[in-house]
Amino acid sequence: MENENLIPLHQLCRHYNIEFSFIESLDEFGLVRITTIDETRYIYSEQIQPLEKMIRLHYDLDINLEGIEAISHLLEKLDSLQEELRITRNRLTRFEQDK
Repeated sequence: MENENLIPLHQLCRHYNIEFSFIESLDEFGLVRITTIDETRYIYSEQIQPLEKMIRLHYDLDINLEGIEAISHLLEKLDSLQEELRITRNRLTRFEQDK
């Protein structure tokens, strides 16, 4: 069942001791995805790890939402480039072995 991957926002906010409006703002910036079922708002469990990073950036380092958005974009770009580098290295290794 799909609801098994959903975490109620009120529990999440209580667990991390954060404001509900912070999560809503992240949703407005497109950094997390909130879904509503029967008037209860949820977040998908696979978003917890990135959300924890955003919580630390905001509450521990006092970075605003625009900064979090920029950092998230740069981290995604970095991950993409690292994956591209890994693929390129693998191709190079195969090419060198074929010689």
